[in-house]
Amino acid sequence: MIPATPLPTPDWQSILAAAVRDPLELLDQLGLTQHPALDTDFDPSFPLRAPAPWIARMQYGNPNDPLLLQTLPLRSELDPVVGFSADPVGDLDAARGHGLLQKYHGRALLLTTAACAIHCRYCFRRAFPYQDYSLSPQTLNDLHAELYADPSLHELILSGGDPLALSTSRLHKLIEALHGVPHLQTLRMHTRLPVVLPQRIDAELMQLLEQASRRWRVVMVLHVNHAQEIDQIFADAVHTLRQLPITLLNQTVLLRGINDKPESLIELSHSLHRQHVLPYYLHQLDQVTGAAHFAVPDTEAQALHREMRSQLPGYLVPRLVREVAGASNKTPL
Repeated sequence: MIPATPLPTPDWQSILAAAVRDPLELLDQLGLTQHPALDTDFDPSFPLRAPAPWIARMQYGNPNDPLLLQTLPLRSELDPVVGFSADPVGDLDAARGHGLLQKYHGRALLLTTAACAIHCRYCFRRAFPYQDYSLSPQTLNDLHAELYADPSLHELILSGGDPLALSTSRLHKLIEALHGVPHLQTLRMHTRLPVVLPQRIDAELMQLLEQASRRWRVVMVLHVNHAQEIDQIFADAVHTLRQLPITLLNQTVLLRGINDKPESLIELSHSLHRQHVLPYYLHQLDQVTGAAHFAVPDTEAQALHREMRSQLPGYLVPRLVREVAGASNKTPL
């Protein structure tokens, strides 16, 4: 008998290209013929997007699965709610040109791309005009000049979208544009891809991160909201990242019906710690239009945080904060 030839493992870009975009297809994969709150006429500018590794962690047959509820467009997104807006954290007012946003002293954020591996339904940039902030070769030259001319900046945060949604070659060009800025000390990346699409942590990316870690302190802030998001393939990706001198942190968004119970947040902190990832922030929801159904009142959030402090060592208790437009720092609650 001729031995079977193993099928090639799809690369991360192929997996991303095949992400599910049809809510009914997603429900069908989970054995759900329908969902009582599904919006079948969702905003086409912010459609569903869910890659296979993320869907594989959802509970079959459970319409209230915490990963599904972060992903599925619901009718409640259409309800107008006072206080919720398209730019809840003042990104547009913080723009300083060349894709840079600056809100806080000493650091600036770079909008690297509009792309993400998943469309989280609570995303605070779901209506952001990315087309006005796109990067080009000329923009990268201008970016270098602007960073070089501002010695007060010692940290650059790569965000988006998601910076790891860029191809490694494009990410390499972006990072190359930062070379020669003498006062830049820290390169921080905010990314959901190691969670949603762990295959992104491949050999080429590791080589690029290793090169970056020779020049700057590299910090990677992951975004995990629920312990169910942590599986073996994610653990393997984090283990790979830990081979480099990279600081690994996590930020979580507090979400009604997903992680608004003390046991959920405590389990998440323990699960992250098992992967040598430290909890960093527990964010109150940014009040973006379409996400009001995820909101948890401050009094409940504070009670949850007190319960975490009573059951966890201090290093596993994330800081409970809100981002307030125009403030000089995250606002502790």
